[in-house]
This record gives sequence, structure tokens and C-alpha cells, in this order.
Amino acid sequence: MSVLWIALPIALSLAGAAVAGFLWMVRTGQFDDLDSPRWRVVLDDDEPVPAEREHR
Repeated sequence: MSVLWIALPIALSLAGAAVAGFLWMVRTGQFDDLDSPRWRVVLDDDEPVPAEREHR
């Protein structure tokens, strides 16, 4: 039972830190655009290969 006096405040402080971190990320706009970064990789145009390196 005495473990609860140690574990409960630690658990509550970790949960509070997680909630505070989540609220901070929402306020700073981390979750505003979730679709563009994943499509940026797919639709990224490669650099054209120079003609001198093309025939090797």
C-alpha cells in the first residue's frame, strides 16, 4: 500500500506531462497538415541525370 504513495504521483505527473505536450503540439500547429508530407515523398521529382553520366 505504501507503493501507491510513490507510484500515483509519478503516474499523475507523467500523464500531466503527456497532456501538456499534446496541448503544446496542438497550439503550435504540429497536426495542421498531415497529408502533404507523406505525398511529398511520392511526388518528389528527381534531379535529371546529366547527359555525360547517362551513357555509362
